[in-house]
Amino acid sequence: MQYCTFTLDDMIFGVPVGQIQEAIRHQEMTPVPRAHEVVGGLLNLRGQIVTALDLRRRFGLAERPDGRDPLNVVVRTPDGAVSLLVDQIGDVVELDDAALEPVPETAPELLRSHLVGACQHPTGLILVVDVARVTAAVDAVPA
Repeated sequence: MQYCTFTLDDMIFGVPVGQIQEAIRHQEMTPVPRAHEVVGGLLNLRGQIVTALDLRRRFGLAERPDGRDPLNVVVRTPDGAVSLLVDQIGDVVELDDAALEPVPETAPELLRSHLVGACQHPTGLILVVDVARVTAAVDAVPA
């Protein structure tokens, strides 16, 4: 199966290519007052208003270093497109789903709860994201 990869805090993540709408550079976002902390803002994607979720916050990672704008991995969900804010967009890689292993116990629980597994690859350990869990209603995730 093919996965679109991206990085966050020096970790490599993957999302099945079939769930990707597009991967794009940084876009200006409109802040959403009083929104959950994982909502990075709203962006206008060719006339479509898309919610942007900051995966660093969603996964409980450190804030993005100053001066580094996030990039957008736009995924398809049953409720429409959602942008996942990431540090860097990687390549499309082929992974053997049979080689998918449990997420390492050393990963923080908040991060593990958003993953379906991990897979060894020549580029490093790829953590496979559970898109449904990551894009679930943010009010279901404690701030």
